[in-house]
Amino acid sequence: MITRLTLVNFKAFRRLDLAMGPLTLLTGLNSSGKSSVLQSLALLRQSFGRGRSASPEEGLMLNGELVELGTARDLLHDDFGPADDLLATDAPLVGFVVVEADVTGGFVADYELDEPEELAGGFIARYDLDEPDEDVMEAYDFPRGASILEMPFQYLHADRITPAVTYPRTRQIALGRGFLGVRGEHTVNYLRHHAEREVLNGPLRHPAATSPQLLDQTVAWMQELCPGVNLQASAIEGTDFVRLSYGFGGTAGINATRRRRPTNVGFGLTYALPIVVACLTATPESLILLENPEAHLHPKGQSRMAALISAAAATGAQLIVETHSDHVLNGVRIAVKQEALRPEDAVIHFFRGNGSGAEVVTPRIDEDGMLAQWPEGFFDEWENSLDQLLD
Repeated sequence: MITRLTLVNFKAFRRLDLAMGPLTLLTGLNSSGKSSVLQSLALLRQSFGRGRSASPEEGLMLNGELVELGTARDLLHDDFGPADDLLATDAPLVGFVVVEADVTGGFVADYELDEPEELAGGFIARYDLDEPDEDVMEAYDFPRGASILEMPFQYLHADRITPAVTYPRTRQIALGRGFLGVRGEHTVNYLRHHAEREVLNGPLRHPAATSPQLLDQTVAWMQELCPGVNLQASAIEGTDFVRLSYGFGGTAGINATRRRRPTNVGFGLTYALPIVVACLTATPESLILLENPEAHLHPKGQSRMAALISAAAATGAQLIVETHSDHVLNGVRIAVKQEALRPEDAVIHFFRGNGSGAEVVTPRIDEDGMLAQWPEGFFDEWENSLDQLLD
C-alpha cells in the first residue's frame, strides 16, 4: 500500500509530498492539481506496469491506454528546479517517489527525501532540452518488483461510459487482465462473465442482496442509487458487442418483464456502474483511482457511493479519489463515525492555487467524524450562499 507520494517538477508541482491512506480524498478548486496526482500513478503503471517489460530503456510513456499527457514540455513544471536529492545531473528531471508499506509480505520501497542513498528505487525521468516535444522521456531508474507496478489496478476517468445500445466485448482486457477500462467501457462484459463470482465477505457485501454473487451485489448497491432497479448483461451473438439492460421490480432481471435500454434510463446509473463494479471486485492488494465518482448522481446517491468506497477501503484495498462533492466527504465522515472506517485510514487533501502553483492543506477526521480544521474555501459554499440569503 502506498503511504506517501512525492512529485518533483511534475506539471503544477515544483515539489509535492502527500501522505496516503487506504482511502485518500483529493478535493479543491478546478485546475489545482488533483488530477495530476492520479495521473502520476497511472503514468507509472502505463510505462512500467504489468503487461510491459518495465525497462527504463523504454522510457516514461506519456501517451497510452491510461493517460494522454502530451509531450515532455507539457509534463515539466514551468518553474522547475534542481533535484540533486533524486539524481546528480544538470538536466531537468521529473521525479516520482513512492513510499510503500509492506502489508502483504511483498516489496517494500521506503524512500526518504533526506536519505539520498535510499532513492535508488525512485522513478526518475530526464527532460531532453533538445527534444521537448517528444512523448517519451528517458527513464533513469525504477524499482523492480514495486507493488504499485504489479498490484490489481483500476483507473476510472471522470469521462466514463454513457448510456449506449452496445458495449465492447473484449476478452483479453476484461477477462485476461480484469481491467474495466479507463472509461469503464469493459464493465458490462466483465460483469457478464463474472456474474457468479462471490464478493469478498466483509464490509462490501450488501446485506439486502439476494446472494454474495457479483451480479446480485451490484444490483443491491445500484438500488442504493435507484430503488428497484436491476440489470442484465448479455452477449449479442455473432458480434463483438454486449448489451446492458435495466429493469425495475425484479431481482437481477430474472422476474422483470420489461427491459429498458440504458439510453432510456438516464446518465446516472450507467455512469455509476463501473465505480460500483470496481469497488465490489477490489481485493486487499488492489489500487483503485477514481475521478468524480459522484458525477450524475443525486445527493443521497453520492452519500451512498461514499459508503461503498469506504467499504472497499475497509476491506483492505487502497482508493485514491478525486471529488468535488461535499456529500462524498460527509459520507466518508459518517463511515468513520459509525466505525466502518478507522479515522487514520481516511486521508483528506484540499488543493488550492497560490498564484505560482498549488498548496495542499490536510484536514484530519476525528473519531466522531468531525474535522479538526476547516480551511477557507473547503466545501464552504453552502455557508457562503446562506449568509447571502440571510443578509
